[in-house]
Amino acid sequence: MDASDTFRDRSDTAQLESSGRSDSGRNGSRTSRAGRPAGRVDVGLENHAVTQQDNAVTQRRDDDGGAGANDSQTNGRLSGLLNELYGPIIGSLAKVEATLQSELQSPFEGVSALLRHGVQLGGKRLRPAIHLLMADALGGIGPNNIIIGAVLEMVHTATLVHDDVLDEASTRRHVPTINAQWNDHTSILLGDYLFAQSFRLAATLDSTRTCQWVGEAARLVCEGELRQVLARDDVEIDRDTYFDIIRGKTAELCRVACSLAAGEASRDADAIDQLADYGNCLGIAFQIADDFLDLWGDDQTVGKTVGTDLQQGKMTLPIIRLLETADPAARLEILGILKGPADDRMTRLGEWLEQSDAKEFTFRTASSFKDRALAALIDLPPSDAKNCLINIAEFSIQRSF
Repeated sequence: MDASDTFRDRSDTAQLESSGRSDSGRNGSRTSRAGRPAGRVDVGLENHAVTQQDNAVTQRRDDDGGAGANDSQTNGRLSGLLNELYGPIIGSLAKVEATLQSELQSPFEGVSALLRHGVQLGGKRLRPAIHLLMADALGGIGPNNIIIGAVLEMVHTATLVHDDVLDEASTRRHVPTINAQWNDHTSILLGDYLFAQSFRLAATLDSTRTCQWVGEAARLVCEGELRQVLARDDVEIDRDTYFDIIRGKTAELCRVACSLAAGEASRDADAIDQLADYGNCLGIAFQIADDFLDLWGDDQTVGKTVGTDLQQGKMTLPIIRLLETADPAARLEILGILKGPADDRMTRLGEWLEQSDAKEFTFRTASSFKDRALAALIDLPPSDAKNCLINIAEFSIQRSF
Protein backbone atom coordinates (compact mmCIF):
# COMPACT_ATOMS: atom_id res chain seq x y z
CA MET A 1 0.00 0.00 0.00
CA ASP A 2 1.27 3.48 -0.89
CA ALA A 3 2.20 5.34 2.29
CA SER A 4 0.39 8.40 1.02
CA ASP A 5 -2.89 6.54 1.40
CA THR A 6 -2.36 6.38 5.15
CA PHE A 7 -2.29 10.16 5.37
CA ARG A 8 -5.60 10.61 3.55
CA ASP A 9 -8.56 12.16 5.33
CA ARG A 10 -9.73 9.78 8.07
CA SER A 11 -12.34 12.13 9.48
CA ASP A 12 -15.07 9.51 9.13
CA THR A 13 -15.48 8.55 12.76
CA ALA A 14 -16.18 4.94 11.86
CA GLN A 15 -12.60 4.59 10.72
CA LEU A 16 -11.43 5.69 14.14
CA GLU A 17 -13.51 3.00 15.83
CA SER A 18 -11.84 0.06 14.09
CA SER A 19 -12.02 -3.07 16.17
CA GLY A 20 -9.04 -4.73 17.77
CA ARG A 21 -7.00 -1.58 18.48
CA SER A 22 -4.82 -2.15 21.54
CA ASP A 23 -2.53 -0.44 24.00
CA SER A 24 1.22 -0.88 23.58
CA GLY A 25 3.05 -1.58 26.82
CA ARG A 26 6.54 -0.34 27.53
CA ASN A 27 7.73 -3.95 27.59
CA GLY A 28 6.31 -4.52 24.11
CA SER A 29 3.33 -6.58 25.30
CA ARG A 30 -0.17 -5.86 24.05
CA THR A 31 -3.31 -5.55 26.14
CA SER A 32 -6.77 -5.04 24.70
CA ARG A 33 -8.32 -1.62 25.02
CA ALA A 34 -11.28 -1.49 27.34
CA GLY A 35 -14.43 0.19 26.16
CA ARG A 36 -15.20 1.87 22.87
CA PRO A 37 -14.29 5.42 21.90
CA ALA A 38 -16.53 8.14 23.22
CA GLY A 39 -19.34 8.85 20.80
CA ARG A 40 -20.59 12.14 19.52
CA VAL A 41 -21.78 14.66 22.06
CA ASP A 42 -24.24 17.50 22.12
CA VAL A 43 -23.31 19.75 19.22
CA GLY A 44 -24.18 22.72 21.38
CA LEU A 45 -20.83 22.15 23.07
CA GLU A 46 -18.79 21.83 19.87
CA ASN A 47 -15.46 23.57 20.15
CA HIS A 48 -14.29 26.89 18.83
CA ALA A 49 -12.07 25.33 16.16
CA VAL A 50 -15.13 24.11 14.25
CA THR A 51 -16.95 27.41 14.73
CA GLN A 52 -14.01 29.38 13.41
CA GLN A 53 -13.62 27.03 10.45
CA ASP A 54 -17.29 27.55 9.63
CA ASN A 55 -16.90 31.31 9.89
CA ALA A 56 -13.90 31.25 7.57
CA VAL A 57 -15.79 29.13 5.05
CA THR A 58 -18.80 31.43 5.23
CA GLN A 59 -16.55 34.39 4.49
CA ARG A 60 -14.97 32.57 1.54
CA ARG A 61 -18.44 31.66 0.22
CA ASP A 62 -19.43 35.31 0.37
CA ASP A 63 -16.22 36.34 -1.38
CA ASP A 64 -16.64 33.66 -4.05
CA GLY A 65 -20.26 34.44 -4.82
CA GLY A 66 -21.78 31.54 -2.90
CA ALA A 67 -19.42 28.66 -3.74
CA GLY A 68 -18.59 26.35 -0.89
CA ALA A 69 -20.53 23.05 -0.94
CA ASN A 70 -17.30 21.10 -0.66
CA ASP A 71 -16.20 23.32 2.22
CA SER A 72 -19.46 22.60 4.04
CA GLN A 73 -18.92 18.86 3.66
CA THR A 74 -15.35 19.22 4.91
CA ASN A 75 -16.48 21.16 7.97
CA GLY A 76 -19.16 18.57 8.69
CA ARG A 77 -16.51 15.87 8.72
CA LEU A 78 -14.22 18.07 10.83
CA SER A 79 -17.00 18.64 13.37
CA GLY A 80 -17.60 14.90 13.64
CA LEU A 81 -13.90 14.17 13.95
CA LEU A 82 -13.33 16.69 16.72
CA ASN A 83 -16.34 15.38 18.61
CA GLU A 84 -14.90 11.88 18.27
CA LEU A 85 -11.42 12.86 19.43
CA TYR A 86 -12.44 15.32 22.15
CA GLY A 87 -15.87 14.03 23.20
CA PRO A 88 -15.42 13.74 27.00
CA ILE A 89 -13.89 17.20 27.34
CA ILE A 90 -15.95 19.24 24.85
CA GLY A 91 -17.58 21.18 27.69
CA SER A 92 -14.24 21.92 29.32
CA LEU A 93 -12.72 22.88 26.00
CA ALA A 94 -15.57 25.36 25.55
CA LYS A 95 -14.50 26.91 28.88
CA VAL A 96 -10.95 27.21 27.55
CA GLU A 97 -12.36 29.00 24.52
CA ALA A 98 -14.37 31.33 26.74
CA THR A 99 -11.19 32.08 28.70
CA LEU A 100 -9.32 32.85 25.50
CA GLN A 101 -12.09 35.16 24.36
CA SER A 102 -12.17 37.04 27.66
CA GLU A 103 -8.38 37.30 27.99
CA LEU A 104 -7.63 38.26 24.41
CA GLN A 105 -9.41 41.59 24.31
CA SER A 106 -8.25 45.16 24.03
CA PRO A 107 -9.95 48.54 24.43
CA PHE A 108 -8.47 49.42 21.03
CA GLU A 109 -10.54 48.07 18.15
CA GLY A 110 -7.57 47.66 15.83
CA VAL A 111 -5.84 45.41 18.35
CA SER A 112 -9.08 43.55 19.09
CA ALA A 113 -9.53 42.78 15.38
CA LEU A 114 -6.03 41.28 15.31
CA LEU A 115 -6.72 39.17 18.37
CA ARG A 116 -10.00 37.90 16.94
CA HIS A 117 -8.26 36.93 13.73
CA GLY A 118 -5.29 35.39 15.49
CA VAL A 119 -7.42 33.09 17.63
CA GLN A 120 -8.76 31.46 14.45
CA LEU A 121 -5.30 30.23 13.47
CA GLY A 122 -4.90 27.60 16.21
CA GLY A 123 -7.00 25.01 14.41
CA LYS A 124 -7.49 21.71 16.23
CA ARG A 125 -6.78 23.02 19.77
CA LEU A 126 -4.62 19.93 20.23
CA ARG A 127 -2.52 21.11 23.18
CA PRO A 128 -5.35 22.21 25.49
CA ALA A 129 -7.30 19.12 24.42
CA ILE A 130 -4.60 16.62 25.37
CA HIS A 131 -4.04 18.50 28.63
CA LEU A 132 -7.74 18.25 29.49
CA LEU A 133 -8.02 14.63 28.36
CA MET A 134 -4.98 13.66 30.40
CA ALA A 135 -6.41 15.48 33.43
CA ASP A 136 -9.74 13.70 32.95
CA ALA A 137 -8.01 10.33 32.62
CA LEU A 138 -6.10 11.04 35.85
CA GLY A 139 -9.19 11.78 37.92
CA GLY A 140 -10.88 14.98 36.82
CA ILE A 141 -10.67 18.48 35.39
CA GLY A 142 -10.44 21.45 37.72
CA PRO A 143 -10.39 25.24 37.26
CA ASN A 144 -6.59 25.25 37.03
CA ASN A 145 -6.73 22.91 34.04
CA ILE A 146 -8.95 25.39 32.18
CA ILE A 147 -6.44 28.18 32.79
CA ILE A 148 -3.53 25.97 31.76
CA GLY A 149 -5.35 24.99 28.57
CA ALA A 150 -5.77 28.65 27.63
CA VAL A 151 -2.13 29.38 28.44
CA LEU A 152 -0.95 26.53 26.22
CA GLU A 153 -3.11 27.68 23.32
CA MET A 154 -1.88 31.27 23.60
CA VAL A 155 1.75 30.14 23.48
CA HIS A 156 1.04 27.82 20.58
CA THR A 157 -0.79 30.54 18.61
CA ALA A 158 2.10 32.94 19.23
CA THR A 159 4.51 30.44 17.69
CA LEU A 160 2.20 29.96 14.69
CA VAL A 161 1.98 33.70 14.06
CA HIS A 162 5.77 33.96 14.14
CA ASP A 163 6.14 30.80 12.02
CA ASP A 164 4.01 32.32 9.29
CA VAL A 165 6.39 35.25 9.05
CA LEU A 166 9.41 32.95 8.84
CA ASP A 167 7.71 30.79 6.19
CA GLU A 168 6.14 33.71 4.33
CA ALA A 169 2.91 31.69 4.46
CA SER A 170 -0.29 33.24 3.13
CA THR A 171 -2.92 30.92 4.65
CA ARG A 172 -3.35 28.74 7.71
CA ARG A 173 -6.45 26.64 8.43
CA HIS A 174 -7.99 28.15 5.28
CA VAL A 175 -7.69 31.60 6.88
CA PRO A 176 -5.32 34.39 5.73
CA THR A 177 -2.29 34.65 7.99
CA ILE A 178 -1.67 37.82 9.98
CA ASN A 179 1.34 38.68 7.82
CA ALA A 180 -0.75 38.24 4.65
CA GLN A 181 -3.73 40.27 5.85
CA TRP A 182 -1.67 42.87 7.74
CA ASN A 183 2.14 42.72 7.60
CA ASP A 184 5.22 41.12 9.14
CA HIS A 185 5.67 43.81 11.79
CA THR A 186 2.10 43.32 13.01
CA SER A 187 2.60 39.54 13.13
CA ILE A 188 5.73 39.79 15.25
CA LEU A 189 4.10 42.17 17.71
CA LEU A 190 0.95 40.05 17.92
CA GLY A 191 3.03 36.97 18.70
CA ASP A 192 4.84 38.92 21.43
CA TYR A 193 1.48 40.07 22.81
CA LEU A 194 0.24 36.47 23.00
CA PHE A 195 3.39 35.31 24.78
CA ALA A 196 3.09 38.13 27.31
CA GLN A 197 -0.59 37.52 27.93
CA SER A 198 -0.05 33.79 28.38
CA PHE A 199 2.45 34.33 31.17
CA ARG A 200 0.29 36.99 32.81
CA LEU A 201 -2.54 34.45 32.88
CA ALA A 202 -0.29 31.65 34.17
CA ALA A 203 0.83 33.91 37.00
CA THR A 204 -2.77 34.02 38.33
CA LEU A 205 -2.44 30.39 39.47
CA ASP A 206 -1.42 29.72 43.07
CA SER A 207 1.54 27.54 42.11
CA THR A 208 4.49 28.80 40.06
CA ARG A 209 4.77 25.41 38.34
CA THR A 210 2.83 26.41 35.23
CA CYS A 211 4.89 29.58 34.75
CA GLN A 212 8.13 27.66 35.22
CA TRP A 213 7.29 24.68 33.03
CA VAL A 214 5.58 26.65 30.25
CA GLY A 215 8.39 29.21 30.35
CA GLU A 216 10.96 26.47 29.84
CA ALA A 217 8.83 24.90 27.11
CA ALA A 218 8.54 28.26 25.31
CA ARG A 219 12.31 28.66 25.51
CA LEU A 220 12.85 25.24 23.97
CA VAL A 221 10.31 25.98 21.23
CA CYS A 222 12.12 29.20 20.34
CA GLU A 223 15.49 27.45 20.52
CA GLY A 224 14.22 24.77 18.14
CA GLU A 225 12.94 27.41 15.73
CA LEU A 226 16.24 29.28 15.90
CA ARG A 227 18.16 26.10 15.16
CA GLN A 228 15.92 25.39 12.18
CA VAL A 229 16.34 28.93 10.81
CA LEU A 230 20.11 28.77 11.24
CA ALA A 231 20.15 25.37 9.51
CA ARG A 232 18.24 26.48 6.42
CA ASP A 233 19.85 25.24 3.22
CA ASP A 234 22.27 23.15 5.29
CA VAL A 235 22.06 19.93 3.30
CA GLU A 236 24.30 18.12 5.80
CA ILE A 237 21.63 18.05 8.53
CA ASP A 238 21.34 14.45 9.75
CA ARG A 239 18.47 12.55 11.32
CA ASP A 240 19.64 13.05 14.92
CA THR A 241 19.82 16.81 14.47
CA TYR A 242 16.44 16.84 12.76
CA PHE A 243 14.82 15.02 15.70
CA ASP A 244 16.49 17.35 18.21
CA ILE A 245 15.05 20.36 16.39
CA ILE A 246 11.48 19.07 16.09
CA ARG A 247 11.53 17.78 19.66
CA GLY A 248 11.92 21.40 20.71
CA LYS A 249 9.93 23.35 18.17
CA THR A 250 6.94 21.01 17.84
CA ALA A 251 6.82 18.33 20.53
CA GLU A 252 7.71 20.38 23.59
CA LEU A 253 4.33 22.07 24.05
CA CYS A 254 2.57 18.70 23.73
CA ARG A 255 4.96 17.24 26.28
CA VAL A 256 4.41 20.03 28.80
CA ALA A 257 0.63 19.82 28.28
CA CYS A 258 0.77 16.25 29.57
CA SER A 259 3.31 16.85 32.33
CA LEU A 260 1.23 19.73 33.70
CA ALA A 261 -1.87 17.52 33.78
CA ALA A 262 0.05 14.89 35.73
CA GLY A 263 1.52 17.54 38.03
CA GLU A 264 -1.92 18.99 38.77
CA ALA A 265 -3.07 15.45 39.58
CA SER A 266 -0.23 15.15 42.13
CA ARG A 267 1.51 12.27 40.35
CA ASP A 268 5.12 11.46 41.21
CA ALA A 269 8.10 12.33 39.04
CA ASP A 270 8.23 8.93 37.30
CA ALA A 271 4.56 9.07 36.36
CA ILE A 272 4.92 12.66 35.15
CA ASP A 273 7.85 11.66 32.93
CA GLN A 274 6.00 8.65 31.52
CA LEU A 275 2.87 10.62 30.63
CA ALA A 276 4.95 13.49 29.28
CA ASP A 277 6.47 10.99 26.85
CA TYR A 278 3.01 10.57 25.32
CA GLY A 279 3.00 14.28 24.44
CA ASN A 280 6.61 14.21 23.24
CA CYS A 281 6.10 11.26 20.89
CA LEU A 282 2.70 12.54 19.75
CA GLY A 283 4.22 15.90 18.82
CA ILE A 284 7.02 14.23 16.86
CA ALA A 285 4.53 12.03 15.01
CA PHE A 286 2.46 15.11 14.11
CA GLN A 287 5.55 16.93 12.82
CA ILE A 288 6.65 14.00 10.68
CA ALA A 289 3.13 13.86 9.20
CA ASP A 290 3.41 17.61 8.51
CA ASP A 291 6.68 16.96 6.68
CA PHE A 292 4.89 14.37 4.58
CA LEU A 293 1.93 16.62 3.83
CA ASP A 294 4.20 19.50 2.83
CA LEU A 295 5.49 17.34 -0.02
CA TRP A 296 2.47 15.19 -0.89
CA GLY A 297 -0.51 17.18 0.39
CA ASP A 298 -2.42 20.01 -1.24
CA ASP A 299 -3.19 23.54 -0.07
CA GLN A 300 -6.96 23.10 0.06
CA THR A 301 -6.93 19.91 2.13
CA VAL A 302 -4.00 20.73 4.39
CA GLY A 303 -5.34 24.21 5.12
CA LYS A 304 -2.06 26.07 4.65
CA THR A 305 0.45 26.75 1.93
CA VAL A 306 2.30 23.52 1.05
CA GLY A 307 5.79 23.25 -0.39
CA THR A 308 7.12 25.96 1.89
CA ASP A 309 9.61 23.66 3.63
CA LEU A 310 11.49 23.02 0.40
CA GLN A 311 11.29 26.65 -0.65
CA GLN A 312 12.59 27.77 2.73
CA GLY A 313 15.47 25.29 2.67
CA LYS A 314 14.25 23.20 5.61
CA MET A 315 15.68 19.70 5.73
CA THR A 316 12.72 17.52 6.60
CA LEU A 317 12.69 13.78 7.16
CA PRO A 318 11.70 12.74 3.60
CA ILE A 319 14.54 14.83 2.12
CA ILE A 320 17.04 13.54 4.66
CA ARG A 321 16.01 9.99 3.80
CA LEU A 322 16.28 10.71 0.08
CA LEU A 323 19.86 11.88 0.52
CA GLU A 324 20.73 8.98 2.83
CA THR A 325 19.71 6.37 0.29
CA ALA A 326 20.88 8.02 -2.96
CA ASP A 327 23.96 6.72 -4.75
CA PRO A 328 26.85 9.21 -5.13
CA ALA A 329 25.84 10.40 -8.61
CA ALA A 330 22.17 10.80 -7.68
CA ARG A 331 23.11 12.54 -4.43
CA LEU A 332 25.11 15.15 -6.35
CA GLU A 333 22.17 15.87 -8.62
CA ILE A 334 19.75 16.08 -5.68
CA LEU A 335 22.09 18.43 -3.83
CA GLY A 336 22.22 20.59 -6.94
CA ILE A 337 18.43 20.87 -6.89
CA LEU A 338 18.35 21.69 -3.18
CA LYS A 339 20.97 24.41 -3.67
CA GLY A 340 19.26 25.75 -6.80
CA PRO A 341 16.32 28.14 -7.26
CA ALA A 342 13.76 27.67 -4.48
CA ASP A 343 10.75 27.74 -6.79
CA ASP A 344 12.08 24.83 -8.85
CA ARG A 345 12.77 22.43 -6.01
CA MET A 346 9.32 20.94 -5.60
CA THR A 347 8.93 20.07 -9.28
CA ARG A 348 12.46 18.83 -9.86
CA LEU A 349 12.60 16.66 -6.73
CA GLY A 350 9.26 14.97 -7.38
CA GLU A 351 10.65 12.18 -9.56
CA TRP A 352 13.55 11.49 -7.23
CA LEU A 353 11.21 11.24 -4.26
CA GLU A 354 8.89 8.84 -6.06
CA GLN A 355 11.81 6.59 -6.99
CA SER A 356 13.01 6.42 -3.38
CA ASP A 357 11.47 4.89 -0.27
CA ALA A 358 11.05 8.34 1.32
CA LYS A 359 7.24 8.08 1.51
CA GLU A 360 7.23 4.66 3.13
CA PHE A 361 10.12 5.49 5.45
CA THR A 362 8.43 8.70 6.62
CA PHE A 363 5.23 6.83 7.41
CA ARG A 364 7.04 4.01 9.23
CA THR A 365 8.94 6.51 11.35
CA ALA A 366 5.78 8.44 12.23
CA SER A 367 4.12 5.13 13.12
CA SER A 368 6.95 4.18 15.46
CA PHE A 369 6.52 7.42 17.43
CA LYS A 370 2.76 6.89 17.49
CA ASP A 371 3.37 3.44 19.03
CA ARG A 372 5.66 4.98 21.65
CA ALA A 373 2.95 7.50 22.51
CA LEU A 374 0.45 4.68 23.01
CA ALA A 375 2.93 2.79 25.20
CA ALA A 376 3.14 5.78 27.55
CA LEU A 377 -0.59 5.43 28.32
CA ILE A 378 -0.42 1.79 29.44
CA ASP A 379 -0.76 2.53 33.17
CA LEU A 380 -3.80 4.79 32.80
CA PRO A 381 -7.04 3.09 33.87
CA PRO A 382 -9.67 2.47 31.15
CA SER A 383 -11.80 5.54 30.44
CA ASP A 384 -13.35 7.50 27.60
CA ALA A 385 -10.60 10.11 28.02
CA LYS A 386 -7.91 7.47 27.59
CA ASN A 387 -9.68 6.17 24.49
CA CYS A 388 -9.61 9.68 23.03
CA LEU A 389 -5.89 10.02 23.74
CA ILE A 390 -5.40 6.75 21.86
CA ASN A 391 -7.53 8.01 18.96
CA ILE A 392 -5.55 11.26 18.80
CA ALA A 393 -2.32 9.27 18.50
CA GLU A 394 -3.83 7.24 15.67
CA PHE A 395 -5.12 10.42 14.01
CA SER A 396 -1.63 11.96 14.11
CA ILE A 397 -0.50 9.70 11.28
CA GLN A 398 -3.83 9.17 9.50
CA ARG A 399 -4.76 12.77 8.85
CA SER A 400 -4.73 14.90 5.74
CA PHE A 401 -4.69 18.29 7.55
